[in-house]
Amino acid sequence: MSYHQQVSNAILKQYIRCFWWLDNDSSENLNYTILPDGFFDIIVRFNNYKYQSTSLTGLYTKEVEVVIPPNHQLFGVQFKLPAVEYVFYESIAPMLNSEKKLPDAFWNLNSFDFSENLDTIDRLSSIISQEINKENNIDDRKLELFRLLSQTKGYESVSFFTDKLFWSRRQINRYFNKMFGLSLKSYCNILRCSASFKDIKKGDLLSNQNYYDRSHFNKEIKKHTSHNPKSLANNENDRLYKFQSYLISKFVIVLTIINRDGQRSGCMEE
Repeated sequence: MSYHQQVSNAILKQYIRCFWWLDNDSSENLNYTILPDGFFDIIVRFNNYKYQSTSLTGLYTKEVEVVIPPNHQLFGVQFKLPAVEYVFYESIAPMLNSEKKLPDAFWNLNSFDFSENLDTIDRLSSIISQEINKENNIDDRKLELFRLLSQTKGYESVSFFTDKLFWSRRQINRYFNKMFGLSLKSYCNILRCSASFKDIKKGDLLSNQNYYDRSHFNKEIKKHTSHNPKSLANNENDRLYKFQSYLISKFVIVLTIINRDGQRSGCMEE
């Protein structure tokens, strides 16, 4: 199995987390687990490097099991929340914990040469930039909300954001439920849980992500991963969680690789 990723250019950084490519070049199924991280993806699937389909995922609030057959490949773009409104112009709420198939001709992805990933990323970046430029009424308040969420990693209360943005709790939650399918508090919990993975890797079973106490920490981690921090750290039930760091384009990306007779990689900025 091979996995590669590339961060976006500076212009698209507030909309895209990374581009990624996964190739199961083995003769066996690749079984892996997606853990919630607060991002969503476009995924292009291939069978022996021949285009098969394109899908758009929603956010995940719980772990999801995925199987990639032998000689199958995936190309993905991992998006940040502002892309929902300013790239796709539609809600991803109906795809919560799921995905939907997109037309084969979406962004002409069925005609791209994915053997040249850098050229493909440049072409895609140009297409996505054009989509963003179609929108003349970008709401700076929403962009500031997303910036604060990224900065705080979800450990602040909803009141913190309402006070900073002069935006009522009811209005923010209405927006989040409409566009993303969950409340702001639920999204913050996902970010905080994801940020805790590096603490669990170090054996910190309490974490420093502003949880009330160990019981609260255990409850939130188990809610989103179906496992408590101790079982993740100790690899109970032959479930191996590895955390590795890669330096890509001068950005440090922490890849969460979950291996249970297979692997899952996700891009997590440190």
